Amino acid sequence: MSEPGYEQARDELVEVVRRLEAGGLSLEDSLALWERGEALAKTCERQLAGARERIDQALSVTEEDVAEV
Repeated sequence: MSEPGYEQARDELVEVVRRLEAGGLSLEDSLALWERGEALAKTCERQLAGARERIDQALSVTEEDVAEV
């Protein structure tokens, strides 16, 4: 199964939190949702870190270009 995109993972994480906060779930269901939420949060963190790295690289290239002028 492929990893969801950032927006999809974020939206699903919001739904997981909503369901956990609503309560009424069995312990087993709550644990399964919690584990899914943790996995989704890690996915979001990885993708945000990757985006940050790309931004930093782009800024680095731009700064190098300005320094050469």
